[in-house]
Amino acid sequence: MTTQWQYFPKSDQAPPLAAQVVAVFEAAEPTFAADFADLDSNRVLSIVRPSLEALGFQVETGKKADQKVKVPVLFGRNGRIEKSFDADAWHREGHMVLEAEAGRGFTNNQFLKDLFQACMMHDVDYCAIAVRNLYIASQDFESIAAFFETLYASRRLMIPLKGILLIGYGPTE
Repeated sequence: MTTQWQYFPKSDQAPPLAAQVVAVFEAAEPTFAADFADLDSNRVLSIVRPSLEALGFQVETGKKADQKVKVPVLFGRNGRIEKSFDADAWHREGHMVLEAEAGRGFTNNQFLKDLFQACMMHDVDYCAIAVRNLYIASQDFESIAAFFETLYASRRLMIPLKGILLIGYGPTE
């Protein structure tokens, strides 16, 4: 098991909260290894939840409406939240959302949906996306890292976030 990570843009140093999130995934490696074949995104999140909460994240606890973490997107009359997106975890003071993905992180372009939603969220400056290093025959971490590198290098699309943290967990081969 090898946790790896890359922060974008590569010209900036990752903020301290990013390093703390990476440390959470590194500490979870033995638990991930124990049941990696059956590890879905909900299980990944349940493993890292206590450590993320200790850092100050609000973390999804289930799929029911009152267990989800809703991050505001639009405000309507009288300041009421009109539109929100769900996040796996949100650190309000650190302005960071985190999404934990498993099988569909790259294959189904889930990382793009995660990025889009983070860009729309109110008062969110950082998006962390955790994906498998390897899913079946796909090098998910490497493929997504190459995508983000191209996105930032081309400068054709401006991302309204201060940074993106990509975390790869699990076997690399």
